[in-house]
Amino acid sequence: MPLHFPRIAAALDDYLARHPEEGEAVADFEVFLASHKAVFERGHAAGHFTGSAWLTSADGERVLLTHHAKLRRWLQLGGHADGDSELARVALREAEEESGLDELTVEREIFDIDRHRIPARAGEPEHWHYDVRYVVRATGSEDFVVNAESLALAWKPVREIARDPQADDSLRRMAGKWLGRSP
Repeated sequence: MPLHFPRIAAALDDYLARHPEEGEAVADFEVFLASHKAVFERGHAAGHFTGSAWLTSADGERVLLTHHAKLRRWLQLGGHADGDSELARVALREAEEESGLDELTVEREIFDIDRHRIPARAGEPEHWHYDVRYVVRATGSEDFVVNAESLALAWKPVREIARDPQADDSLRRMAGKWLGRSP
C-alpha cells in the first residue's frame, strides 16, 4: 500500500471491494499511486491523477456533460488535481468551476476510475490521466454557465447515454453503474 497517500489508497481498496471485476484497473492505479510523490501534480510527465464529477440532476435522471474544447468529445466534468490528493474535493471544485453551478454535494466514495491517454499538444507531451470519478449532485438551480474549457454543456438523460453506441465508453460504463445502483 502506498505510504504517501493512505486516504486515496484506502478509497481504492473500498472501490475494489465494491467492484472486484475491476481488479486490474485498481492495481494499475495503486502501482501508479506508489510510484512517485508528484502523481497529483500536472507537471509529473508520465501522468497524473485527475478528479471528475458524474454531475447528476437532483432527481438523478440526467447528468451534466461538457463538450470538451481540447478533446472535442462529450465527457463528464473534471480536471487536474494540481497537488490536491483529496480527489472528491477536486471533483467538486471542477464541477463548480466548469458548470457555474453552486449548491452541489459530493459523495465521498469513488464512483468510477478510468486511465486514459492524453494526446500531445503544443508544449505538452502525451501522458496518462488516472481519473477518479465521484458522484456530484445538483441540489439547487440547474442553470449552468459555459466556460472556456467547454464548447458546450448539456444535461443528458442517463438512460440515453447508456444506450448510445456513439457515447464515450467510460460514459456508458458510468451510466450503467448509475442505473444499477440501489435506490
